[in-house]
Amino acid sequence: MGMDVELDRVTMRFGDFTAVRDADLTIRSGEFFSFLGPSGCGKTTILRMVSGFIEPSEGAVRIGGRDMAGLGPNRRPTALIFQNLALFPLMKVWENIAFGLEVRGIGKAERRKRAEQLLELIALPDQADKLVTELSGGQRQRVAIARALAVEPEVLLLDEPLSALDLKLRQHMRAELRAIQKKTGVTFIYITHDQGEALTMSDRVGVMSQGVIEQVGAPDQIYSEPHTAFVATFVGENNPFSGRVIEVAEGYAVIETSRARLRARNRENLTAGDSATVFVRPERCLLLDGAQSDTALPDNTLVSEVERVDLEGAYVNLFVRGDQGRSLIVHLTNDRDLSKLSTGQQVTIGFSADAAVALPSAAEARSAAA
Repeated sequence: MGMDVELDRVTMRFGDFTAVRDADLTIRSGEFFSFLGPSGCGKTTILRMVSGFIEPSEGAVRIGGRDMAGLGPNRRPTALIFQNLALFPLMKVWENIAFGLEVRGIGKAERRKRAEQLLELIALPDQADKLVTELSGGQRQRVAIARALAVEPEVLLLDEPLSALDLKLRQHMRAELRAIQKKTGVTFIYITHDQGEALTMSDRVGVMSQGVIEQVGAPDQIYSEPHTAFVATFVGENNPFSGRVIEVAEGYAVIETSRARLRARNRENLTAGDSATVFVRPERCLLLDGAQSDTALPDNTLVSEVERVDLEGAYVNLFVRGDQGRSLIVHLTNDRDLSKLSTGQQVTIGFSADAAVALPSAAEARSAAA
């Protein structure tokens, strides 16, 4: 089941404001695809264009190769789950699930049968005759999904459906959503500002900023191989070092920064003289602990001062003075004597060139990191 969803150079303007600019993307049939980005980046606008609630100013939306221009939401092979779920409080659970079938003229017996099948799918087999007000937040979430699936859409659109849930329930519902998508084979298009949701559930992720799709890729690619400074700073924690390229060779760039001369992978064809930022993940940084005297140094080292040490159970976040007034974060396992790390103490931090990436500097990266 399912059809490809194509965005063909789609632009959406509201007066002088451009909400989405030149979105060009194919979401494959049966894929769990997430749009990830901060509030106001245009991701919900894309969802509304796919669902038919608004028409793009330019470009085309195609589902299964068919141009959706002029087709309203009720004529598209899509179903949309809103943030507030929009369940009917005075209806029983099965009636909520079967509501779309009732609108289509399906008889009561058939509606009840389909609702019970979907309750099995969402692991709520004994809840049919309860009111939705008697259910927990996570259960109501699943009922909303079942109601959307009842009309057998080719594409299910989800607009930040977990945003109102507490952390543990959100984490549980990630697994539930992914399992439901796998069982049904329906194409899921998911909108979120939560990178944990996007990286955990998705086959691919599209990261958006200021109406532009900055990068599309598998979750591990988005995390490990960011293409822009915005993606590097928005997705996960990153330590940035800004400077100017002084040398490029064999896929690497050397950047002169205020803290040190750093070598990193050059994936975006930087050339000597370019303004650039080196990014390295906190878990890829090493606390050398004086071992450099008898152990080969990594490509990049810098001496800095400890600002603070935050204990998080099994893990420790070490904050040292970084670049341009920012803190450099090093993730450590809690298997060392923390009393040896005191504020103001000088330590040596290192990381390999392969653990870091050099990218063109960008103003949006600075704002995302703020």
